[in-house]
Amino acid sequence: MRGFTISQLTRDIKNNKISSYEVVEEYLKKIKEDSKHSKPINAFIYLAEEYALKQAKYIDENKDRLGGKLLGVPIAIKDNINVEGMPTTCASKILEGFISVEDATVIEKIKIEGGIIIGKTNMDEFAMGSSNETSYYGIVRNPHDRDRVPGGSSGGAAASVAADFCVASLGSDTGGSIRQPSAFCGVVGLKPTYGLVSRYGLVAFGSSLDQIGPITKTVEDSAILLEVISGYDPKDSTSFKINKTNFSDLIKEKLDAPSITIGLPEEYFTDDIQKEILTSIEEIVKELSNRGVKLKKISLPRTKYAIPTYYIVAPAEASSNLARFDGIRYGFRADAKSLKEIYYSTKTIGFGKEVKRRIMLGNYVLSAGYYDAYYLKALKVRTLLKEDFNNAFKEVDFIITPTTPTTAFKIGEKTSNPIEMYLSDIFTVTVNLVGTCAISIPISKDSNNLPIGMQIIGKPFEDGELLRFAYFVESIVS
Repeated sequence: MRGFTISQLTRDIKNNKISSYEVVEEYLKKIKEDSKHSKPINAFIYLAEEYALKQAKYIDENKDRLGGKLLGVPIAIKDNINVEGMPTTCASKILEGFISVEDATVIEKIKIEGGIIIGKTNMDEFAMGSSNETSYYGIVRNPHDRDRVPGGSSGGAAASVAADFCVASLGSDTGGSIRQPSAFCGVVGLKPTYGLVSRYGLVAFGSSLDQIGPITKTVEDSAILLEVISGYDPKDSTSFKINKTNFSDLIKEKLDAPSITIGLPEEYFTDDIQKEILTSIEEIVKELSNRGVKLKKISLPRTKYAIPTYYIVAPAEASSNLARFDGIRYGFRADAKSLKEIYYSTKTIGFGKEVKRRIMLGNYVLSAGYYDAYYLKALKVRTLLKEDFNNAFKEVDFIITPTTPTTAFKIGEKTSNPIEMYLSDIFTVTVNLVGTCAISIPISKDSNNLPIGMQIIGKPFEDGELLRFAYFVESIVS
């Protein structure tokens, strides 16, 4: 079975060239075979085998009356997004045994359009990590080199698409967790504008930063999946009321290249970035220029404050959000004699090292003596970062940067140095802090045959224009 895209597979199923059942069956077979490998990719925490085959059979028998933009398409879901009747573990021991009682809004929308949930993907515990090495269920390996990381925290979601274990997947992006693993795995990863996609049913990490988005093989597939999952949701107070956009049609509208200006921020193109990444982006930018796109060097002067700001704001929000996991209401509960001991022992045993580190950091910056010195100051810097982007977007239509400073690094290479690990997200966190949209697309490979990703940042709520330009760039790369 060849690797399908959403558009190809839905067309072939409707035209009776292939059945959804045999597609799902083949994907499940590939996933199981890989689990026997000496170095399994380990992309999935839970395989919904019985459910997926049952749904595929139902779709095959009723496709003429069902329709749907995702008809019969197997989709993997990051394991911090609730799917009714399936486990939601966030790759943590503390949620061991928890079964979701309802669908997240994005899952409801996928099911309405005929999509089939094939399983829940592995991730960094509670989405805290950049390498998928913090999961209670084991590390995820990069399909391009099994001794290297797939990126994080949506490492399983990106690896499942890259390994062709599914057609597409959903991830969540708090500081680059869709775009960074997509770059490492050589797939397309879209972080939508904050508020465009409902967060209802997503287990919260940083509530003002989190956003669900698609990981796919092509930009067109990202457009189709965003078209399905986007839109206002009254169950999410951060959801925006905006007109529904037909992204899959919009991207195919002719692009007037000479009318577009691209910004190249000097702070994102420095000597400490892997040279092959810079060279690959330079080649794409040169080709864009040849096709009439205008180039403009810009400055985002407060970029150097993005990482420290993010690692104050995100842990602060996480420490509040994760307080609910106490062993009383759901998930793992440690044996203890008193209520206080239950709280202490459950969190001590249930949470991993990185999660504990961020909870402690968050509680520290929110404490009475340090709130003004750290958290309040970080919020002020966040506003200034947004101001930088607002000023830049007065002069340019899109901003192009590397997605990551290096290609995928070796497993275990950065686990002993948290600061070095955090710097893996240096080019992605600002997008979450300012709340705009960005996409990572694969543009080349380095000398080790590892994928290189390029990030394109768009204006807030102009996700359609971002996808249209990314579709244009993709045509140049291919």
